[in-house]
Amino acid sequence: MIKKGIWIDKNKALIIKVDADESYLLATIQSNIDHYNIKGGSGTKFKGGPQDVVQDSKFLERENHQFKMFFREIVYKVTNAQEIVILGPSGAKGKFKKELEINYPNINSKVVSVEVADSMTDNQAVAWVKNFFIK
Repeated sequence: MIKKGIWIDKNKALIIKVDADESYLLATIQSNIDHYNIKGGSGTKFKGGPQDVVQDSKFLERENHQFKMFFREIVYKVTNAQEIVILGPSGAKGKFKKELEINYPNINSKVVSVEVADSMTDNQAVAWVKNFFIK
């Protein structure tokens, strides 16, 4: 039985395959999602001068597209799994789960749990996934 864990945040995803003999295979996928920082203030020091225009809708649309591309890469890596656990510290795991429910129902049916986990090193994530599937 192929068991995989996905540790995910906005920057990267770790795909951890755990075998029956407790050996593992680790793959890292970088997200390439832009980080959005609003530059505060106006374009001038005078009151009523030109203001910086923030295009929130354009940013959000670009970010959603980048998330979809990121999620597509992850799905490609876990298609052969029979059991999947998703974990991570941020909202990315929830977005990923929702993407699976909407666009990848065959993969979504293999998800056994979605867990909250702090930021981890690669070795800590591997240990967490191994412990999860041993129980």
